[in-house]
Amino acid sequence: MMPHQASAPRHVFVYGTLRAGGSNDIARLRPPPERVGDGAIAGTLYDLGAYPGAVLGGAGRVHGEIYRITPEVEAALDRLEEVVDDGSGEYIKRELLVVVNAVRLRCLVYEVHPDRVHDRPVIASGDWFRREFHG
Repeated sequence: MMPHQASAPRHVFVYGTLRAGGSNDIARLRPPPERVGDGAIAGTLYDLGAYPGAVLGGAGRVHGEIYRITPEVEAALDRLEEVVDDGSGEYIKRELLVVVNAVRLRCLVYEVHPDRVHDRPVIASGDWFRREFHG
């Protein structure tokens, strides 16, 4: 009998309230995700009020953190981000290569549904924790 091979670890890039110290800090999920490092992806970050949404691609940069996660944590993130299989949820789960500590990792990224950002302010810094407050 062959020993069971563990599946490759999954990683997630978080850029908003799931970041360390955020209102939905990913560290509160179980089992606790392991922080791998920080990174940035191509995209535009929008201020949706209590949380941000990133639209991927383009010349802008979105800053965030990368975590190694279990299937249980991935399922919890899917629920939190309101992912729906047909792509009609608030967020759409994508996969991107993100450079972390000089290594390219395949990461899950939750992209906000494009319909949700109409007329929403752009966070020019690309960093939810260093956003300009819109008054």
